Amino acid sequence: MKEGDENMIKFGKWVVKHRVLIIIIAVLLLIPSVIGMVKTRINYDMLTYLPEDMDTVKGQNILLDDFGKGAFSLIVVEGMDEKDIADLTKKLEDVKHVDTVMWYSSLADISIPMEMLPEKYYNAFNNGDTTMMAVFFDTSTSSDDTIQAIKDVRSVCGKDCFVTGMSALVTDLKDLCEKEEAIYVGIAVACCLVVMMILLDSFVAPILFLVSIGMAILYNLGSNIFLGEISYITKALAAVLQLAVTMDYSIFLWHSYNEQKERYDGDKERAMAHAVKATFTSVIGSSITTVAGFLAMCFMSFTLGVDLGIVMAKGVIFGVIGCVTILPSLLLIFDKVLEKTKHRSIIPKMDKFASGIVKIPAVFIVLFVIIIVPAIYCYNKTEVYYDMASTLPDDIDYVIATSKLDEKFDMSNVHMVLADSNMEAKDANAMMKEMEDVDGVNFAMGFNSLVGTAIPEEIIPDDLKSILKGDKYQLILVSSAYKTATDEVNDQIDELNDIIKKYDKNGMLIGEAPCTKDLITVTDHDFQVVNIISIAAIFLIILIVLKSISLPVILVAVIQFAIFINLGIPYITGTTLPFIAPICISTIQLGSTVDYAILMTTRYKRERSRGADRKASVTTALATSIPSILVSALGFFAATFGVAVYSEIDIISSLCVLMARGALISMASVILILPSFLLVFDGLITHTSMGFNVRKKKA
Repeated sequence: MKEGDENMIKFGKWVVKHRVLIIIIAVLLLIPSVIGMVKTRINYDMLTYLPEDMDTVKGQNILLDDFGKGAFSLIVVEGMDEKDIADLTKKLEDVKHVDTVMWYSSLADISIPMEMLPEKYYNAFNNGDTTMMAVFFDTSTSSDDTIQAIKDVRSVCGKDCFVTGMSALVTDLKDLCEKEEAIYVGIAVACCLVVMMILLDSFVAPILFLVSIGMAILYNLGSNIFLGEISYITKALAAVLQLAVTMDYSIFLWHSYNEQKERYDGDKERAMAHAVKATFTSVIGSSITTVAGFLAMCFMSFTLGVDLGIVMAKGVIFGVIGCVTILPSLLLIFDKVLEKTKHRSIIPKMDKFASGIVKIPAVFIVLFVIIIVPAIYCYNKTEVYYDMASTLPDDIDYVIATSKLDEKFDMSNVHMVLADSNMEAKDANAMMKEMEDVDGVNFAMGFNSLVGTAIPEEIIPDDLKSILKGDKYQLILVSSAYKTATDEVNDQIDELNDIIKKYDKNGMLIGEAPCTKDLITVTDHDFQVVNIISIAAIFLIILIVLKSISLPVILVAVIQFAIFINLGIPYITGTTLPFIAPICISTIQLGSTVDYAILMTTRYKRERSRGADRKASVTTALATSIPSILVSALGFFAATFGVAVYSEIDIISSLCVLMARGALISMASVILILPSFLLVFDGLITHTSMGFNVRKKKA
């Protein structure tokens, strides 16, 4: 016996001997884990993950540092007369963290008729009985203080006022996520439990699986406190993903324990020690590939990838540790209950099915060749969206407010220009005139556009001056009729930037739409980088684990084939995906389902090394692997599909649909395509791999 195997058996014996102590420690560790989970801040603003060196991000920081203004919202007020609106303005100014409320009364005293205002500015704030006001906060867009301020503003405004802006979006998203998150986990657990109870040979074992995995999930979520904060996407998906991805480790331990009990009849402790050894040895390769897949996301310049990658990689590691310590302890402690609640598995013997697959490898090879070209084509044609508002239900306050703004003022966005404060008035006015000539721009309004108009400079309130002009920069508001993340607004942004740079080479265009345009550029690049890194990393790990040059190519090709199909289907169905989906799903599906391929290939390699011929080896590998693959894939499907059906947040629902479907497609690909590749390329595999030691049988 190798030294490594001896050490693993010693570890298994230690776990068995100290099983009660392990459970006590595991339970005690839940206390700091829960505290850490509660204290970890959740970030609901996707734009904060943009690189810090981008002009849009720098500009947002300047706006806060130089002007003392961070978040910005527009409020649409219906059916109020001038005095009521003036009273409302004063009430809003008293809301904590509201810095300034900008309305026509900010431009002139209420006693001065609105008609004195230039028509374009009058129309900017008024349409019939509907008035618009701009609110600046002294805190950043997605800070906890701003979120509370938005809630307070809504409370002050009442039902006839509608609050828009990124901060309002973040607030509504936060409320919806907090309402749904606990239910996500409950649905995932319930669905997974039902599948396991049906497919496995025990009613109680799946419960113990989930207890062990649940502890690992809490450890993972609790340890996030060291990151300071995590994104809402990470929080929403972490538990579900960790459950789905690490479930197969528990299944493997259970199957191994049952096999070892037959080998060591009557000695359950010895059987479990060897089961721990077998499990750890088997899952180490597959878990490393999964961890590598998630860590590849850390190479994204859009740092949401770092967030999700680190949390999920930790989750897999905690899952493996729990599987070889907590779960064996639980299984031994509840051994009598397990014995009494065993039942016959509904999964039949797969020998005949495996033999049938092995007889027709050419069929599946041809099927692979026929499907992969259109799959890649559809995969490359699948469209994505970047507008976070699209992720929310239509009856959410933010969505209603945005619709009102568009309907009443033909306004979908407000860009902000940061220009040199010392720019000559004539240049500033010329710049704003050029910007107003750009398609989709309703108006451009800054300090210099007010000076020299019907409003004398001396009556411009100091508060307004402080909004529009600082020591280093002046602020210009640009109203746009175009929606965020559309081709129209992106073209508009390019034109506006060209104009700004003509007058001020250091000028910046900031706001939701410019940030989102940068998001498009960044994530397009990230997708290519992460895809290459994840494939390369997993390829290298498989090469080391299986000691083969050819097998990594085959395994990655089979799973990548499944990914192409999964992400190509939305193009066929006319479904638009959230922008993060291609990056996340490619990595998650590759990292988590390559386990199925490794499981089958490891058994094939073992059979070939024992002298079995290629057909017998592949048949045995397929027949013995299918039950584990079925349980794992269907458990993954159940957990994620249940969440997808329930969630009202499209980005969560879409990701879960893709993960659920991806698990099934990867399962089918591994069961049908992989055996055919192993058969056809057997000669190449045995000559480019170590450890086969194929013995030729005499004729």
